[in-house]
Amino acid sequence: MSTDVIKHYRSREWAGLKLEIDGHTAVVTQYNPPANTWTVHSLAALRDLVKALDEDRDIYALVVTGEGEKFFSAGADLKQFADGDKALAREAARRFGEAFETLAAFRGVSIAAINGYAMGGGLECALACDLRIAEEQAQMALPEATVGLLPCAGGTQNLPRLVGEGWAKRMILLGERIDAATALRIGLVEDVTPRGEAKARALAWAKQAGKQSPSSVAACKRLVQATRTQHHATALVSEREAFVDLFDRADQAEGVNAFLDKRAPQWKNA
Repeated sequence: MSTDVIKHYRSREWAGLKLEIDGHTAVVTQYNPPANTWTVHSLAALRDLVKALDEDRDIYALVVTGEGEKFFSAGADLKQFADGDKALAREAARRFGEAFETLAAFRGVSIAAINGYAMGGGLECALACDLRIAEEQAQMALPEATVGLLPCAGGTQNLPRLVGEGWAKRMILLGERIDAATALRIGLVEDVTPRGEAKARALAWAKQAGKQSPSSVAACKRLVQATRTQHHATALVSEREAFVDLFDRADQAEGVNAFLDKRAPQWKNA
């Protein structure tokens, strides 16, 4: 199934997404001009595509970016909420949750290359990734309360974990928009690049991640994310157990022996 889904998306646009494969890295580009807004169809497509990439053991990293030079993503198209249809709102909220929670659960390293405006659900998509790189002209905001809504795709939960409650409240309760330099200063992004270079930087990070054992990366990611909900003492036990569990994986022997033999490891992701 995963192979069929990947072939379906690769090298073409479908449901507002494009897929490229660069070595062990998948690049997913949001493509819905003019502002790369999300629809229920593109959100369902992202969910299914990330699931397929997660099953493909040759994929170690995932880069998410936007088409063009102005927008990473402006979030949801507000026209769909103009009629006050509660059933439509419920479906949209569910689709956002499914898509970005699937993205957050991707076993490899996920990197958002923020190439422009990241607003509302656009920023929430970036928040679902492990790492974020913003171009110097990028602007980021969660302005939902300005139009009588609220962030429903993880914004109220994920943003405070990165920037603290104070800055999260400035962005959510005041609707404050921040630039790339501020985002770097407060910890919302991990790097800032010149215009047009975020994707290249993200691919370089993905390649760097590919030097790590994929099974180790997956285990480490689960442990780091568990700090959000798990008691510290329990998490320490889980960490030790995960260390021992890696000895059931082929990558453990390959990694240690490659180091002792002074050669690059050949990961089997097994």
